[in-house]
Amino acid sequence: MALSSDRQSLIPSFLYNTSFTSKTPSLDEMTGNSSPSFTQLPSASTPNKSFVIPAPSEPGKIEMFSPQYYAACTVGGILSCGLTHTAVTPLDLVKCNMQIDPAKYKSISSGFGVLLKEQGLRGFFRGWVPTLLGYSAQGACKFGFYEFFKKYYSDLAGPENASKYKTLIYLAGSASAEVIADVALCPLEAVKVRVQTQPGFARGLADGLPKFVRSEGALGLYKGLVPLWGRQIPYTMMKFASFETIVELIYKHAIPTPKNECSKPLQLSVSFAGGYIAGVFCAVVSHPADNLVSFLNNAKGATVGDAVKKLGLWGLFTRGLPLRIVMIGTLTGAQWGIYDAFKVFVGLPTTGGVAPPAAPVPVATELAKV
Repeated sequence: MALSSDRQSLIPSFLYNTSFTSKTPSLDEMTGNSSPSFTQLPSASTPNKSFVIPAPSEPGKIEMFSPQYYAACTVGGILSCGLTHTAVTPLDLVKCNMQIDPAKYKSISSGFGVLLKEQGLRGFFRGWVPTLLGYSAQGACKFGFYEFFKKYYSDLAGPENASKYKTLIYLAGSASAEVIADVALCPLEAVKVRVQTQPGFARGLADGLPKFVRSEGALGLYKGLVPLWGRQIPYTMMKFASFETIVELIYKHAIPTPKNECSKPLQLSVSFAGGYIAGVFCAVVSHPADNLVSFLNNAKGATVGDAVKKLGLWGLFTRGLPLRIVMIGTLTGAQWGIYDAFKVFVGLPTTGGVAPPAAPVPVATELAKV
């Protein structure tokens, strides 16, 4: 039973688990008696012979690391980011206004009260269209390219180094993906912030985008790109690396059953819990840059120096932070839950987890070559 070298992935096996890796190899596999010329009548007692596989993909499902696999991850990213960011538009609206006008929006509760009084219930979802489109584009690039770069950097490092330095690979892969994702997000984020924080500027994307371009030019849509990178790259590095680490720790220390023996609902619950905890870290790390993005996109001609001078260092790190922790924690947990639910739906394993028992695989492989 020789493995095809062109199908064998160099990415460490601990990155993904499937139900196949937990099965005990059959006697024929352990002794090498699996000749193509040998046939056996099917029976209820016939052992499953699918233990040794070149990559953790299921027969009849999407092959791991194929173009279809990356396409599925891209669609999962669209759903996870687009839907969740749109759902928390009211929280995002209050948060942005607290950052821009703290004298008027003094707290979370008063902020919701002011918006309800001045704009009614419809006001809570102002800017939802650029939010949906912008974060769908960002999610497509963020998750799709993360999976690509994680595999790419693992292949460059080789199996041993990829396993040894897995956290560095998570960080490098997520940072690379986010650079691309923010280019897709930035124009729509600029319009969103302006619509949400300047009442009367525009009703939404259709009239807000051309008005923004007339006011500041096409390049003005990318005025906040560098602060956006400053916010999103650390956020995404923390989001992916901490999620992978937290999920591994949960399966290793909190759940007595190996991941590949856990039910899919339990695995998705772990994905949500790991995502929520990771989201709290993300919010703290990226919050100063989030304040800068809101300030720069709201004030024409404003600079980073103007923002620091007006907000102060303490305000830069703390203004709107409690609300953002709640928002980002919930958001990140839901994103990982939706993303992994979609992967399960198309027959792919959930993200992260502990390494499966490694001993049986090389033993079976070596004996199969005899």
